[in-house]
Amino acid sequence: MIDERKLEILTESAKYDVSCSSSGSRRQNVRGGLGNASVGGICHSFTPDGRCISLLKILMSNDCVYDCEYCPNRRSADVRRATFTPDEICELTVNFYKRNYIEGLFLSSAVCGDPDKTMELLCETVTKLRKVYLFNGYIHVKGIPHADPALMMRAARLADRMSYNIEFPSERSLKLLAPQKSKQSLLLPMKELKDAIDGDRINGVRKKILPAGQTTQMIIGASPERDGQILKLTESLYRNMGLKRVYYSSYIPVVSSPKLPATGAGLLREHRLYQADWLIRFYGFGVDEICAPDENLSPDYDPKCAWALRNMHLFPVEVNTAPLEALLRVPGIGARGAYKICEARKFSSLDFDNLAKMRIVLKRAKHFITCNGKFSGSENVGQIRTSLMLEGARENAEQLSMFSSPSAALSAITGEL
Repeated sequence: MIDERKLEILTESAKYDVSCSSSGSRRQNVRGGLGNASVGGICHSFTPDGRCISLLKILMSNDCVYDCEYCPNRRSADVRRATFTPDEICELTVNFYKRNYIEGLFLSSAVCGDPDKTMELLCETVTKLRKVYLFNGYIHVKGIPHADPALMMRAARLADRMSYNIEFPSERSLKLLAPQKSKQSLLLPMKELKDAIDGDRINGVRKKILPAGQTTQMIIGASPERDGQILKLTESLYRNMGLKRVYYSSYIPVVSSPKLPATGAGLLREHRLYQADWLIRFYGFGVDEICAPDENLSPDYDPKCAWALRNMHLFPVEVNTAPLEALLRVPGIGARGAYKICEARKFSSLDFDNLAKMRIVLKRAKHFITCNGKFSGSENVGQIRTSLMLEGARENAEQLSMFSSPSAALSAITGEL
């Protein structure tokens, strides 16, 4: 019988970790087993504030020996403490799955006792889920810094995804706000996991380690680093560690500390970082093009519009002849739209009506493109700035609902700019 009090404490304690994604794995069921993991993602149920609840997101324990300034579960915090056993986590996961409450597990833990003991308990839980309870659904395990690499690899062989949260963009901030952690204790496990993933791919191993890869999280606004520095680290993590996603969590002052800001960072800054992250991953932008190391992203324009306004000498581009790389840099033309244009223009010349049918956002794009030499935007840079700023303000103020326009919903889901 699951203790509901412990369940309430440990699910509430887990809500601050946003690096819990649920796609990228093709783990199949076995005879007599339970569940599958879907490469397309299993997030299908959301709370009113937008959080996905299709994963059971829980801590094994919130009884932490670390004293990180920003953490509501830190050692010096006056909070209710609880700890689940591996068998309790397994029974909870399987019973919730059978009732169709969840399709996977996001398992993390405070450091209870010491890192090795905590990682060993996480390993025991995942091992029992796979080998005893025959659970083949999605499992995301949060790695414990300073734990034995052998324990980490044991968990990685059974999980679909793992994450080591960097938390802060600089070693200085990490030492100030999370003194028990170090840059090396977070980056070294990432590198070892990347090498193992690459080794399995090269050697053609059938059951690959971490089929859904690695993720990490950074807290935004609790430390003084600027957006340019944050994005530089993000770019390095994608290139050198092969991460699937970097998540950004806007700082919320849930605990009191003289070392932390009194106010939160706000969701707009977090949103801009996600937009810039999308440009780095899918649009071919370098960080230096998006933001200088000592600057923050513009609150008035999305990063793609901000770049275009700084480079008006490169526009307008002709949609019927421009290469894909140039189309991807046009505000209002997302990645899908750019590929559609390249395919469609093989058969006929495109005009503005054709672009509208492709759901190109012409309110933005018209200032940066021509169709068969025809230009329908403004030649006044000041007017363009004002138009883009007003449109951006409307989009930031709009709360998406089931009645939102298809283009607005698509942009929110895909990150297209």
